[in-house]
Amino acid sequence: MSDLKNGPPKVIAIANQKGGVGKTTTAINLATALAAIGKQVVVLDLDPQGNASTGLGVGRAARRATSYDVLVSERAMEDALIDTAVPGLSIIPSDADLSGAELELSNAPRRSYRLRHAIDRFRRALAARQAQCDYVLIDCPPSLNLLTVNAMTAADSVLVPLQCEFFALEGLSQLMRTIELVRANLNKELQIQGVVLTMYDKRNNLSGQVAADVREHFGDKVYDTMIPRNVRVSEAPSFGKPVLLYDMACTGAQAYISLAKEVVRQERSTPEAVSA
Repeated sequence: MSDLKNGPPKVIAIANQKGGVGKTTTAINLATALAAIGKQVVVLDLDPQGNASTGLGVGRAARRATSYDVLVSERAMEDALIDTAVPGLSIIPSDADLSGAELELSNAPRRSYRLRHAIDRFRRALAARQAQCDYVLIDCPPSLNLLTVNAMTAADSVLVPLQCEFFALEGLSQLMRTIELVRANLNKELQIQGVVLTMYDKRNNLSGQVAADVREHFGDKVYDTMIPRNVRVSEAPSFGKPVLLYDMACTGAQAYISLAKEVVRQERSTPEAVSA
């Protein structure tokens, strides 16, 4: 098997098996913010719901090749890429076909490595064309299934969105165990990129207490930037736009720009992301 770590892009799986934590919102808007500061970014939509695709303005009819084709039919990633309205940002879309991938791959050899092999081929294709891609952000489904395992096996690191609500830490130990199992058995170099606190409401004492608890538990793995609860962030996907295109001046958009800068600084300061 060829070496996954032989050059750009950096591959980050955005994962949390709890729904409603801002995972897809973070994938869309972090990718947009990274592109806005000059990075070349690909979002790989690995959720059968396809919300990242919709949120970046890719309608169902435009999804001629999808992450299903990449994963199940071993189609080249570059064949499925669709440019978005954001310069420097492309997406490999998803659709409902992906929901059957786990069953279809149940007897496939090395089924947990399908996406890793696809990204390996993508890296070689980029190198052959001398093309630039700085980041691949994988939007994982809200479950710890074969799709998420494929994402973690393919990724350099995992970024965990965590909402500032009462049950924030519930189930997180299961996600961490899954990361440890993937590291032990499938991808020994997998790292924790970081934890990003979402849906923060400074008027709510509970939000502050949850943020403090998470920082006490995870220490410097938690990003300084917190994503506020913001109506403009919630509205943007219904217009098929990331919030930076919908309302760049709003607090949510500015928070994602701040987060993107933190991610880039993190890459510059440490060659490897933080170990779990």
